[in-house]
Amino acid sequence: MDDRHMQIGEVAARTELSLRTIRHYEETGLVVPSARSQGGFRLYTESDVQRLMVIRRMKPLGFTLDQMRDLLDATDRLDADDGLDAGERDRLLDRVRVYEQAATEQVARLRIQLARAEDFADALRTRLPRETPPPSAVRP
Repeated sequence: MDDRHMQIGEVAARTELSLRTIRHYEETGLVVPSARSQGGFRLYTESDVQRLMVIRRMKPLGFTLDQMRDLLDATDRLDADDGLDAGERDRLLDRVRVYEQAATEQVARLRIQLARAEDFADALRTRLPRETPPPSAVRP
């Protein structure tokens, strides 16, 4: 993985999260900068960016900060694989499966909401008069 360090502004641009949001996630322990510059600036790695992307994807699906923390803990432990026994590995995978199922169910609910919103917009559109070009645009 890339060990290059990025300052918070670059991370914010890459993740489309605000500086304030990234700092909030740091305060809550969801992500911790990998290092600090000599001047005290937060420095992040590609791994930190990927962690923020997981959080960013979970947020609109309604996951709480505690749920985000729990999933990240499970995936961190699976990724580290520091001598996990089969039982512990299975328990961690079960935790990940619970979040995958919850995400899938929320995506289905959001698709229904989107379809209803599109139907509503279409219904409003049919109530509006059809656009006709202005008389100056019509040429004989």
